[in-house]
Amino acid sequence: MRPLLYNRQAQAVMRKHPTAKSAQFDFRPMSIADVACVEPFIGYSKARTCDFTIGGMFMWVDYFNYSYGIVDDTLFVKGVVENDMNRTAFSLPVGKMPLRQSLGLLGDYCSSHGLPFTLSAVPETALYDIKRVMPSMVADELVDWADYLYEADALSTFSGKKLNKKRNHLNRFIADNPSYDFVPVDASNIESVLDFFERQHLSAGKSVTADYERLQVFDVLRHYDCYPFEGAVLSTPDDGVVAFTIGEVVGDTLFVHIEKMNHDITGSGEMICRNFVDMELKRHPGIRYVNREEDAGDEGLRKAKMAYHPCAMLKKYNVTIL
Repeated sequence: MRPLLYNRQAQAVMRKHPTAKSAQFDFRPMSIADVACVEPFIGYSKARTCDFTIGGMFMWVDYFNYSYGIVDDTLFVKGVVENDMNRTAFSLPVGKMPLRQSLGLLGDYCSSHGLPFTLSAVPETALYDIKRVMPSMVADELVDWADYLYEADALSTFSGKKLNKKRNHLNRFIADNPSYDFVPVDASNIESVLDFFERQHLSAGKSVTADYERLQVFDVLRHYDCYPFEGAVLSTPDDGVVAFTIGEVVGDTLFVHIEKMNHDITGSGEMICRNFVDMELKRHPGIRYVNREEDAGDEGLRKAKMAYHPCAMLKKYNVTIL
């Protein structure tokens, strides 16, 4: 449960933002200090894609050069095209403003600043509505950026033939480590988690995004209380911390932003995955899906995510409005 002080802080910050009638529309750099201001808008998106979460935005602030503006209870985010860092793009606005009005406001901004009108990471489910209000749009699929979506009940039990191999790995972990410990991330163990992650190293040949993501995991762990995240730690008597995960619940979906494990400990990945989803289902009975996010073209990640048998791939698009 978010502390009352946090909610009051969010309301106070929102009151400071101008509306379209009272001030010129503009963007300001997004930073960790803005989490409380942005969070009230997260639930407006019904697409279940990770780009409309606190983790999806704030963990990638520097990489995608995010800035934001709030107009008439609607959040506008400016950054770059996800597959072309040299092109300015905007997220689909979320909030109370009608889509025709919010896109019109963005179009005016682009015209006055000499920018092409481009939206990036647009959920496939939003294309129809955009086309309806902006008939001149052109959509191009963002290959390698689709999110992997899973049924929460399946990942909380590993039941069924499809997950038989995962279930075997999990049972192997339990057999090898009968005295394992699985607890939420909190102030008592965050330093142990940091120490564990510092000892994990990227494999050779990993992408730039993987290197950046590693730095952001450190940042999240060092400022964990600043985010509306929930996490879990898996430990054994012999090895200490062997895995941890951090996620965020929005609506009926659990977004897994971070999942790290000691690959030398058989079943540690399966154990942290299943137990975390089970824990979150008990905390949030309304969860129906788990979003384990995109693979960004990493073949190793793609294979790992496919092994859990997603129920859907949430495609995203670049949309240019001519």
